[in-house]
Amino acid sequence: MGRKYLFALLCFLTACTQFAPLAQAAPAAVPVPSLNVGVGAAQSPQDVALSLQILLMLTILTLAPSILIMMTSFTRIIIVLSFIRSALATQQVPPNQVLIGLAMFLTFFTMSPYFSEINQRAFQPYLAGSITQEQAMEASVKPLRTFMLKQTRENDLALFVNLSNEKRPETPDDIPTMTVIPAFVISELKTAFQIGFLLYIPFIVVDMVVASTLMSMGMMMVPPNMISLPFKLLLFILVDGWHLIVRSLVTSFG
Repeated sequence: MGRKYLFALLCFLTACTQFAPLAQAAPAAVPVPSLNVGVGAAQSPQDVALSLQILLMLTILTLAPSILIMMTSFTRIIIVLSFIRSALATQQVPPNQVLIGLAMFLTFFTMSPYFSEINQRAFQPYLAGSITQEQAMEASVKPLRTFMLKQTRENDLALFVNLSNEKRPETPDDIPTMTVIPAFVISELKTAFQIGFLLYIPFIVVDMVVASTLMSMGMMMVPPNMISLPFKLLLFILVDGWHLIVRSLVTSFG
């Protein structure tokens, strides 16, 4: 096999040597590749099935950001991080890109057991051909349902069960996924706002102390935020605020 490749290479070099003067005399135009995408009539049922699979895959890729935001721990994490930035009154520090990136990696960290289960029970068997696409989709949703039901409050879940006008479910498996998702989202919003309220309390105390001190000194024209900001940053650094916040967020999903 190696001799054939060597012979072909020698032939190619010989041809290039022979046509080199012609190329130098009259340089040929470099062809530009073109890409054509067309829509035609399907010739067989297999073509229709393949087209539907491609359409379904494109739809899933389009909805991937929404799935990541609404069905994982991302919502709670990004709201809490936004609250801590507002409580510190540091304007755009950390910037949005940093907060979103941190929230993404914390989401991957907290959701790694569920993602591993999806990979073992759905993705790898589907690649091996042991299960169908429908079975893979059903198997991939189960770990996410387990996570969402674990974090959802009963009253929020009961709200959407009643609004759906369906039969009262006897087990969690009887609850449709489309009912679990909105109940999980509003539960996450409530939890995130509760954590944000607790985060605001020490910084509000610092603002009140600084404002009352400035008023007692007669410094009415000095903005309290300009004086309180260094003290809030110092307090946040002394208590190792990022460590406490990240640890509290991660353990809250336990």
